[in-house]
Amino acid sequence: MNLSKIKKRLSRSGTPYNRRGIIMLGGMFATLLAFIIIWCSQTTFRAMSDWMLYIVNIFAALLLTLPAIVLRRVWIQTALMLLLDALLISNLMYCRTYYTAIPPDSYLLAGNLGDFTASVYDSLRWADITLPLIALATTAWAYISPARRPWWPRLPYVCVTIAAGAVAAIGMVCKGGFYNEYDRLTQSCYYSTCGVPIYTVGGHLIYNIISDDTPDTPEIRAEIADWNAEKERLRSYTPLPDSVPRRRNLVIVLLESFESWLTETRIEGKEITPYINSLIRDPGTLYAPNMLTQVASGRSIDCQLLLGSGMLPMQNAVYSMKYPDRDYPSLMKAMKADRDARCAILTCDKPITWNQEAIARSMGYDTLLDRSSWKIDEVIGNPAKLSDGSFMRQAVEKLRSGEIVADSDRPFLLTFVTYSGHNPFRLPDNLRDPAFSLPEGKYPERMADYVTMAHYTDSRLRTLIEYLRSRPDYAETLVVITGDHEGLAGDRAEILRSAEARGIVSPLQLTPFIVLNSPVAGRRDAVMGQIDMYPTLLSLLGLDSYGWKGQGQNILMPGRVEAAISSMTGETLGDTTRVAPGAMRNLRSARRISDLTIKTMKH
Repeated sequence: MNLSKIKKRLSRSGTPYNRRGIIMLGGMFATLLAFIIIWCSQTTFRAMSDWMLYIVNIFAALLLTLPAIVLRRVWIQTALMLLLDALLISNLMYCRTYYTAIPPDSYLLAGNLGDFTASVYDSLRWADITLPLIALATTAWAYISPARRPWWPRLPYVCVTIAAGAVAAIGMVCKGGFYNEYDRLTQSCYYSTCGVPIYTVGGHLIYNIISDDTPDTPEIRAEIADWNAEKERLRSYTPLPDSVPRRRNLVIVLLESFESWLTETRIEGKEITPYINSLIRDPGTLYAPNMLTQVASGRSIDCQLLLGSGMLPMQNAVYSMKYPDRDYPSLMKAMKADRDARCAILTCDKPITWNQEAIARSMGYDTLLDRSSWKIDEVIGNPAKLSDGSFMRQAVEKLRSGEIVADSDRPFLLTFVTYSGHNPFRLPDNLRDPAFSLPEGKYPERMADYVTMAHYTDSRLRTLIEYLRSRPDYAETLVVITGDHEGLAGDRAEILRSAEARGIVSPLQLTPFIVLNSPVAGRRDAVMGQIDMYPTLLSLLGLDSYGWKGQGQNILMPGRVEAAISSMTGETLGDTTRVAPGAMRNLRSARRISDLTIKTMKH
């Protein structure tokens, strides 16, 4: 049947509901509804029980179809739908890793995606194709619809759009106002991801822009001061006894996407991380396996804030991009003030990635060794970046030559940021350990790739740690090994559907906190958060005189709150039954106070 016959048949049975305006409005609403369903399938369907979701999205569909109705052009609607598809799919991809929509500032950082193309493609799902298919189907249907009276009259359509907007506005007022309601959802344990489907991506952007406009007022500074005072009363920082020796130097190793369950675990009878396991068994090691990931949209750079500055990540922005010039308190500055330490950070990323160069200065590092500092002789990933093996080997060469730490009598703080563990966790065949191979098809592919990469990183970590152990100043050096954040993100639920994966892969987003050569050793199985690393390290290093004690707790102190709150999901992990209400209130409000502190911090 050719196109003319189809059009003729449609015209014979034509009704007002065959008009192009109705078709295009239906297509636009179907696009928004498809986005909502895909979003909720990877977060929670609680949003779909809120009546405001339907009112707001009907209004959004009417508004987005208005240009085509007014100008009487189908191609305008097609262009709008395809642009909207690109926006919505981008936010779905972002949500699969960060459990939120894209912050406003991050739209200006699209150039950074060139360094993570493999991860970008890896975030796509087959369900995403639904959105452009709706656009194409809507366009085709509109063009073959009868030409007789195809458009709604302009004025009635505008009136309907205004009326729908008024209903949506009244609904927001009934809920206490748009900002208050969106803020309530954002800070809710169970509804933190519901704001986007209910109020659309546009509402998310508006909320973020409003939230960024925080004035520096005496009232806000008083609120920050009151919170800190309450925190000191309820979760006090207590120095270690004088009899406990302190360490002069600190080495931090941030393993990309490294989770706790990888350690002390066997698969097919083989240890996944045999070298790290041997370090954990050392009697001089402090090991806390149940550390909840608390990074947010900034991921790796958020971990640097948590560990280095003792502050929680921002709710609606990436601190290193929005506020790179703030005077952040930090372990680096504490080490400098107390013992004139030399501080360096080593990474194989470009200095513009997450604005690392600017934030390194603000955090107090003297030296940043970035991608340009290394010979790119062995690569992993797409785009290719320096492998962990070559990174560790070259770093040790620089340490031996005195290029990084020239004066052996001067204390130092070194931070190593690895890359190979970045998703999609594809390890080249020539770098695989032939003695560590998993049966093909037995485990989910993503899990097998992740485990194989972790085994590789574990073996290459030996190069750095054994060199540090050989140094004459090792007895005075504290070495921290931790994952910068969890690694499986949105793939975890799918992996855990496999019977082979259950019992191996943890359902929780935990990273390990491993401290070698610790003056206080042993195992701490209680829950902690990444925010607790900073005050613990202050104590182990004897930096008790430094004014900023962080927002977390020293895990070595008895009676601490053994709970933590995820910045991504709002989930509270740990035993809160014996925690005083005031302490939990202080814990839950910490992230908001961190936001206010960063925004009002001096430059």
